Amino acid sequence: MLTGVTEGFLCCLLGSPPNAVGPLESVESGDGYTFVEVKPGRVLRVKHAGPASAPSPPSPPDTAQGGRAGLVRCQRRITVYRNGRLLVENLEHGQGGCEPQASLEVELAEPSGAEGRAHAGGGGGGRRRRARRPKRTIHIDCERRVTSCKGAQADVVLFFIHGVGGSLAIWKAQLDFFVRLGYEVVAPDLAGHGASSAPQVAAAYTFYALAEDMRAIFKRYAKKRNVLIGHSYGVSFCTFLAHEYPDLVHKVIMINGGGPTALEPSICSIFNMPACVLHCLSPCLAWSFLKAGFARQGAKEKQLLKEGNAFNVSSFVLRAMMSGQYWPEGDEVYHAELTVPVLLVHGMHDKFVPVEEDQRMAEILLLAFLKLIDEGSHMVMLECPETVNTLLHEFLLWEPEPSPRALPEPQPTPTEEE
Repeated sequence: MLTGVTEGFLCCLLGSPPNAVGPLESVESGDGYTFVEVKPGRVLRVKHAGPASAPSPPSPPDTAQGGRAGLVRCQRRITVYRNGRLLVENLEHGQGGCEPQASLEVELAEPSGAEGRAHAGGGGGGRRRRARRPKRTIHIDCERRVTSCKGAQADVVLFFIHGVGGSLAIWKAQLDFFVRLGYEVVAPDLAGHGASSAPQVAAAYTFYALAEDMRAIFKRYAKKRNVLIGHSYGVSFCTFLAHEYPDLVHKVIMINGGGPTALEPSICSIFNMPACVLHCLSPCLAWSFLKAGFARQGAKEKQLLKEGNAFNVSSFVLRAMMSGQYWPEGDEVYHAELTVPVLLVHGMHDKFVPVEEDQRMAEILLLAFLKLIDEGSHMVMLECPETVNTLLHEFLLWEPEPSPRALPEPQPTPTEEE
């Protein structure tokens, strides 16, 4: 810790950047690692692995149930009112059939002005309350087929995206597990993380810059059915890709990603301090991350933190990442427009993301399943790898049941007289 304070003090005096991180020269393009140049001078390390066997033919879309297995229909109307109220109406939602109309009304902001007073006053003073005018109305009418992602499928790719301060190493247990099952996996290091290049320009770490990196990786490796798995900040990039490529994204898995709110950097944050000051505080920040990111803080958790390179980034990159989390488009309406099935995984001891945020996400999304892990925290994929792998695999194998009207009618049993 004393060394970190001394180096930070010297960099403050000399005005030099603390610790510039570049690609690791010891890591070669072997053992499944590939260095992809997403832009001139911007290189990301990618773990790409999968079955070496010949691709198996895809299963036919039509089944014995009349070709209706896995068919999900959706008619949704999303209305945003000027007082900040969001109304989500599911006009038709189900496996090939209609369900009773359901709606969800969410308060996005505190009512203000005359309209807010009219709601709070209960009609006092004899004033007639005016009907609310919608600011924007969005209609969604889609039909998609959701099938299971069985192993050794030639058209299935699993994308793993880590969050701030991590690297692709945090997915080691998941990558090994799904490769053994015959899946093709892709896991990149974000810019400034792991063995990817780290430009010393703050604009290189904004949400939009990182999202374009993930778009380039996705377009390079995507196939017919692609599953996006994100952790923490990486969930936002999964949502972005699912919104941009609805026909290519088959399912999405969000691990401790938080609520469906637009991203905006905090004004009063420790990460707004100069990079050299953060470098002085890096031992304290790593200790705080260990306390908040793991349910227990024993030798095992410390080793997992070290092996996963969690929080092992330069102070400049960390500061730029936190201040660059600006994504006003990613609000509740943006998430409510998603029609892809989503699995939400949350560690109950997570001190970064309250469980209420993932519950709110489950309410907003069209087709979502929330799974809670009692013994896990923010780094649940490192703490409980077997549990997480099981949940992810079950979701990959899940597909909606065929609608009752699509099932073949039972044939009458012949009687003895016949």
